[in-house]
Amino acid sequence: MVRRILASSRYIMIVPVVGTFLGSLALILYEAVVLYTNAVEAIRDRSFTTKSVKIFAVGIVEAVDVFLIAIAVYIISIGLYSLFVDDKLPLPKWLEVSNLEDLKGNLVSVVIAVLAVLFLREAVAWDGSREIAPFGVALALVIAALTFFLMKNNIRRK
Repeated sequence: MVRRILASSRYIMIVPVVGTFLGSLALILYEAVVLYTNAVEAIRDRSFTTKSVKIFAVGIVEAVDVFLIAIAVYIISIGLYSLFVDDKLPLPKWLEVSNLEDLKGNLVSVVIAVLAVLFLREAVAWDGSREIAPFGVALALVIAALTFFLMKNNIRRK
């Protein structure tokens, strides 16, 4: 009886799977609408100056940032589902998750990309009025630490 209850309890993971999937979908749809709205406004304003193009470019970079976060949430959703509910889910090789370490590795890889896009956004929006080098160094240290984490996990698995 207890064994059956514990075996069935894995299906409780459907709650975070559905929640993260819906969160990812909401982020993607919301940011697509924001991107579309910004493009329509840029065309409607007919202000094709260097400054307006730069503002539009920053908006696109910010959209990429949100899309990457949505991808990270989607990877968590798929990973949790394949770990707890159905390990036979057909996935591309890079998305296959056999344990929590794989899921963390996928997530950390996306976080590194998000941090790189975050710096790119700041660099594109930079107007020279403030220092961005300390921000870049801080992000580089975090990215280096996360890369070390990934390398350490890959070495441990071999």
